[in-house]
Amino acid sequence: MDNPLPMAISNADSAPYWDGAKRRQLLIRRCKDCNTLHFMPRYICPTCWSDSLEWVEASGAGSVYSYTIIRRAPLPAFVSLVPYVVALIELEEGVRMLTNIVGDNALSVRIGDEVRVTFEERGDETVVPQFQLAVR
Repeated sequence: MDNPLPMAISNADSAPYWDGAKRRQLLIRRCKDCNTLHFMPRYICPTCWSDSLEWVEASGAGSVYSYTIIRRAPLPAFVSLVPYVVALIELEEGVRMLTNIVGDNALSVRIGDEVRVTFEERGDETVVPQFQLAVR
């Protein structure tokens, strides 16, 4: 039985993020009033509560702040992927985002490792930003 991975659920707050991913851009939000960068996409600044926000392209570089290795699939769609890495990445811009680390050496991950964004295609419509360990 084929169990495809879940597709992204786009809404008014996150649509530009997912559209950027389709263009192979990692987008984050910047508040025009207090200049704070943030992630997850939301319609107000988590620092000053302004709704004057814009999307900016992140460098795609960062480091592993924390991680865990998933060894038991939470859903049938993930059985073929275990073990896999879920990580909290701190981007160069200071924003943290929860994602996966993918690639042949993903299971050798350590806190502080440098990472770079990569983009995983899921079907015809969804592209998901993921991260790979930088060359050691």
